[in-house]
Amino acid sequence: MSRVYNFSAGPAVLPEEVLKEAAEEMLDYKGTGMSVMEMSHRSKAYETIITEAEQDLRDLMNIPDNYKVLFLQGGASQQFAMIPMNLMKNKKAAYIVTGQWAKKAYQEAQKYGDAVKVASSEDKTFSYIPDCSDLDIPEDADYVYICENNTIYGTKYKELPNTKGKTLVSDVSSCFLSEPVDVTKYGIIYGGVQKNVGPAGVVIVIIREDLITEDVLPGTPTMLQYKIHADAKSLYNTPPAYGIYICGKVFKWLKKQGGLAAIKEYNEKKAKILYDFLDSSSLFKGTVVKEDRSLMNVPFVTGDADLDAKFVSEAKAAGFENLKGHRTVGGMRASIYNAMPIEGVEKLVEFMKKFEEENK
Repeated sequence: MSRVYNFSAGPAVLPEEVLKEAAEEMLDYKGTGMSVMEMSHRSKAYETIITEAEQDLRDLMNIPDNYKVLFLQGGASQQFAMIPMNLMKNKKAAYIVTGQWAKKAYQEAQKYGDAVKVASSEDKTFSYIPDCSDLDIPEDADYVYICENNTIYGTKYKELPNTKGKTLVSDVSSCFLSEPVDVTKYGIIYGGVQKNVGPAGVVIVIIREDLITEDVLPGTPTMLQYKIHADAKSLYNTPPAYGIYICGKVFKWLKKQGGLAAIKEYNEKKAKILYDFLDSSSLFKGTVVKEDRSLMNVPFVTGDADLDAKFVSEAKAAGFENLKGHRTVGGMRASIYNAMPIEGVEKLVEFMKKFEEENK
């Protein structure tokens, strides 16, 4: 069986090179006589794995020394609670709601304080990013929260919001490591890794040191305090050891590709092939306003639910997996993360052209 083109939104495609390397090391990691899966997280061998992974990520993103890198569990969704528990000193925060995950984070924050929705694009099914240049951000807000790339709806902030001096917290799950980023613009930048970086089960949190304090909301569980994990170098409890090991391999693979500037160029090239076709097609239409389009997630429709279903099923038979859109948007969605090769997108477009011919 040859490998399919996997357009899943997450867990998603990983670099083949990384998978092969992991397969080779599965039974014996570097002469230890065991798999990383079986290894103590307190062992010398594992310490090297996690330390190197952090250093490679720091190199890739130019993470300044006054930011900690934490490898945690609970996915991005656990951060929806962890962020207010650790940061809501004034019990107030501003949320910009541009999709389902930002909305869930906003709803979760309401349990811990006054979460204020300062902008939203829900009026048009999250198909655009609202103007965030002059928002009414409360004077006493502890932070401003965004979800930078919206996996379900295929939108991406091209410019960060003007936070009026407040700390910016950003969920970058689905655009993590897809382009260069200025970490200093954020207080917290975090993401679940199962879209662009590794297997499900790890969330990476990059957090400015001044935000890591013992002063958390009363009742915050020990496991949900950033300080506990920062002081223990992500080894307070057993971490998702194998997942971190794979992330580390992906970081090395990215460095080999030339880093984030090179990968951004590659991603732009890939996305252009698909968007150019959508813009010229008489059957398929993209669902996002042009200027807010994501490089990672591309939703599109034919306008006919039965035809959409026919397309998804014929595409699957032709080796294009996971193209069904999210139930809130319908239609199709192609997630074209870092590890999706350019020929995967070219072949998809070829298939779409053929489908359009046959279904005029």
